[in-house]
Amino acid sequence: LYEGGKFDLSATVKAYFALKAIGDNIDAPHMKQAREAILDRGGAARANVFTRIQLALFGEVPWRATPVMPVELMLLPRTAFFSVWNMAYWSRAVIAPMLVLGSLKPLAVNPRGIHVQELFVRPPEEVRDWIRGPYRSVWGRVFKHLDTVLRPIVPMLPRKMHQKAIKVAIAFVEERLSLGGLGAIYPAMANVVMMYRALGVPDEDPRAATAWQGIQDLLVKKDDEIYCQPCVSPVWDTALSGLAMLEAASGPHATKRDETVAALKKSAAWLRDRQILDVKGDWAINAPDLRPGGWAFQYENDYYPDVDDTAVVGMLLHRLDPEENREAIERAREWIIGMQSTNGGWGAFDINNDLELLNHIPFSDHGALLDPPTADVSARCVSFLCQLGHAEDRPVIDKALEYLRAEQEKEGCWFGRWGTNYIYGTWSVLCALNIAGVSHDDAMIKRAVAWLEDVQRPDGGWGEDCASYEGGAPGVYKESLPTQTAWAVLALMAVGQRESDAVKRGMSYLVSQQDEKGEWHEEPYNAVGFPKVFYLRYHGYKQFFPLTALSRYRNLSASNTGRVEYGF
Repeated sequence: LYEGGKFDLSATVKAYFALKAIGDNIDAPHMKQAREAILDRGGAARANVFTRIQLALFGEVPWRATPVMPVELMLLPRTAFFSVWNMAYWSRAVIAPMLVLGSLKPLAVNPRGIHVQELFVRPPEEVRDWIRGPYRSVWGRVFKHLDTVLRPIVPMLPRKMHQKAIKVAIAFVEERLSLGGLGAIYPAMANVVMMYRALGVPDEDPRAATAWQGIQDLLVKKDDEIYCQPCVSPVWDTALSGLAMLEAASGPHATKRDETVAALKKSAAWLRDRQILDVKGDWAINAPDLRPGGWAFQYENDYYPDVDDTAVVGMLLHRLDPEENREAIERAREWIIGMQSTNGGWGAFDINNDLELLNHIPFSDHGALLDPPTADVSARCVSFLCQLGHAEDRPVIDKALEYLRAEQEKEGCWFGRWGTNYIYGTWSVLCALNIAGVSHDDAMIKRAVAWLEDVQRPDGGWGEDCASYEGGAPGVYKESLPTQTAWAVLALMAVGQRESDAVKRGMSYLVSQQDEKGEWHEEPYNAVGFPKVFYLRYHGYKQFFPLTALSRYRNLSASNTGRVEYGF
């Protein structure tokens, strides 16, 4: 699933199928090696749920190979345990069109008749244990038995109810379908394209055309390759690059400040135009009286703004020109405060989206059905609110600080849900603790500093890869990486360690890794979509963050207080 990662059965099954579909000979060495590895691990029957759904769409396995997920789920109210409203935004967006597909059980066109029955230890029709352990808890066994009980019942549900549920699912999709595609994430978008095909909607129909265009817009085409991104991140990238440029243009030794600020004023205007002010998205199911005011990750995704983007954009706008951006900042502040969960933390897209038992149902073998509060997102919200400095926000901030204190790992670090991984989480939290006024001598901060110093590599840098999401040691990797090194030194500088040996060695590493064009390079993934499911590489990270770190180091040398004054 990522560079240097261990064998992944489901990824291998899909890669084998894809290579066979484009004409690779199954007796070629790489195909033979993959096939043998799959069979050695129980065959394609042991692949994860999403892979088995894909195989069912191609007729390679019967639909009973997939968990019971009736389209009637779309009719359940928020208060029902299995309601889609108890699931994360990405789960709702993926599931709604997928439930229609599961109801219609269409068969892929497959013009060349490609099949992969050679990947099964036993013929799929003979397999009886499609859903089996290991389970996360005893509840996994309970839900497995429930799946068995429901299987013969679902076909007996009233036809009128079934048809109504399909209409509700389609309406859910079409209300949220935009030029960016449903949810602006590939799995949901792909399911919508297939749903319309299965429903017999012509390709030229505006709905189907919009869904297909969303997929096309994710493609990156080069001379020798084409690849499909899982999503795009222009708002996030603009905010991060803007903060890096602003830091570089700050301080008495900075050059081109006026030109940089003028350029960033254009960025600020672009961002203000994309603030979501009129659409109450899915988040409003838990906060119906809250005014919209957030930003989405992508160009267009009005139903699904996220608090992480909103906090970072808000910090950029505030630092750039708090007066000119006052209205946008205030709407963002109001929205973020309203999105705080009851435990004091923030999830990325929803409030109190933490019904953990749902991650034990057979469909959720990926364990990523929910959007609970996380330390990195919560820290960003604290940083934003503290940077604004409204005294009346202090109870919100203090509640979040209690949450962050409770979330610290035994090693002294914090988990990074959306960036790789504990170095990212620790950087996020230390920035928040600093601007929130927590003493740098606090035991929590001292433990974090000690951990960062302990995992620093001999060359002065830091590194961490996605293995830390799969049981690997936190903050440890075989090489140093510019992105993780920048996060580490930014974290240390945030809590008064600018003059420490660790920071100086980290800076020397960053300087040594910059090429003649001013760029840094790294291959490992530096972020995560869903732990153990798929990982991401933000191509800009290796530029944004080293530039921010070097500029911050320079600027602090001229500071009267030596203290980082911002939340980022």
